[in-house]
Amino acid sequence: MEKIFINGKTNGYSTARCGKTLTAGELIDILQGYDEDVLVYLRNEDGYTYGNITQYDVYSSNDLEY
Repeated sequence: MEKIFINGKTNGYSTARCGKTLTAGELIDILQGYDEDVLVYLRNEDGYTYGNITQYDVYSSNDLEY
């Protein structure tokens, strides 16, 4: 079965150091090219570690406490 992998990166200690990133719309456009039942994983360290994504892992910066 096909899987989708999103490469995880560590660019810095703040979002200001991350550079350009996708918008929600751009990510949706990319994912629309796949069957809706395909599993999505985070791929880190060139495939040394992997991570799953659940509904609890997706949130707005407004939900974070600083």
